Amino acid sequence: MKKPIKGSCTTVLVGKKASIDGSTMISRNDDGHEALDPQRFVVVNPEDQPRDYQAVISGVQIKLPDNPMRYTSIPNSLLTNGIWPAAGINSENVTMSATETITTNPRIQGLDPLVAGGIGEEDIVTLVLPYIHSAQEGVERLGALLEEFGTYEPNGIAFSDQDSVWWLETIGGHHWAAVRIPDDAYVVAPNRMNINHFAFGSDNTLCSADLKALIDDNHLNPDFEGYNLRHIFGSATIKDTVYNNPRTWYGQQYFNPEIKQDPMDHDLPFICHANRKISIEDVKFVLSAHFENTEYDPYGSAPEDVKTRFRPIGINRNHNVHILQVRNNVPAEIAGIHWLAYGANTFNTVVPFYANVNDTPESYKNATGTFDLNNMYWLSCTTALLGDTDYDFYVDMRNTFELEAMSAYHEIQNATDKAFDGQKDAVAFLEEANNKLATESLQRQTKLLGEMVISGSEHMKLRYNLND
Repeated sequence: MKKPIKGSCTTVLVGKKASIDGSTMISRNDDGHEALDPQRFVVVNPEDQPRDYQAVISGVQIKLPDNPMRYTSIPNSLLTNGIWPAAGINSENVTMSATETITTNPRIQGLDPLVAGGIGEEDIVTLVLPYIHSAQEGVERLGALLEEFGTYEPNGIAFSDQDSVWWLETIGGHHWAAVRIPDDAYVVAPNRMNINHFAFGSDNTLCSADLKALIDDNHLNPDFEGYNLRHIFGSATIKDTVYNNPRTWYGQQYFNPEIKQDPMDHDLPFICHANRKISIEDVKFVLSAHFENTEYDPYGSAPEDVKTRFRPIGINRNHNVHILQVRNNVPAEIAGIHWLAYGANTFNTVVPFYANVNDTPESYKNATGTFDLNNMYWLSCTTALLGDTDYDFYVDMRNTFELEAMSAYHEIQNATDKAFDGQKDAVAFLEEANNKLATESLQRQTKLLGEMVISGSEHMKLRYNLND
């Protein structure tokens, strides 16, 4: 089996009563082990969906149904290790993000070993998203696939529709558990097992049929009362205290600054309630965060061993950030919004692409392995690299860019929503809006890079103050 190539993501989930506009949101940084991994933003139409699927990494072969729906997707551009679709929204306005690599422990692995020939992050969106009509149906389909084929890695997967957000975590090779996130709640999930208190038999939980018996019969529960799946199946390692827990801590501090917590705490809550309603901008800030206004900021002035103690959320290994929003106050044809940005999140902005389309804008569609500043992936990566050389000098330019760009995107989106009035050709209308958004984004990101180059050139070390 080839070695998987990703596994360093951060997820934020928002229920419809926790969001500012009544929409559901699932979001994730799609991170990897390498700094650069060119990405695509595409639409997979039914005729392009495989019927006989074969994974590259595990080699598993799966016969797929013959009635797939159209869906947006963010696959890799270089397909050496498979498609890796990452996330998308299907034509029924059901969303999926897969996967958040999570932790496990040897007790469950000894009972239900991982399956080398099973399914994994490379495969899951392709196998599930085109066939589901609700978030819960997504949980149930993925659960059945896990039980039949097994998995070679532990993962967390998010689903949403207009009404609900669900979070599923794989357990061992064949087991799984899922929780419906309360409508008034949010979740910040790093690369660890996140589900804690689990109510078997609840209308808001689902799991493999024998999961409770697996726990009880094999004495897996370390707690005197209840079932805390993080305690039972997850890890509580030194790595978690510096790599995982601080990311949850910072996100929860942002949404609930009134609650004081330890960034290294293994028992930070899973389900949380913010002290205000959550916006797209809030979610993007958390997914871009590098512990601003704390001593742990890599761009800060603390001693090196302090400011590099914890793994940031926004990092050079962000390949894309997506926020999948399903709105409740608009017609179904324009409800699904696939917000997207590429590269390290410190110097980019998410763009609100309508999901009800048959094609995507050229500048976002396909970043090849060849450097090209006319492609948003390479342009975003270049801006982030230059910004990293002198963050304090460039950050105000970034802040101005972000404010002005997001304002422009909202303006285009508001005008599109208003103009949409039972359009006979909704797909063509929304593709035109997406092209307008992509053009606006490319122009503004290019302008930012130009301003950074012009201003930064005056501060190069290779200079001499006497003019000749």
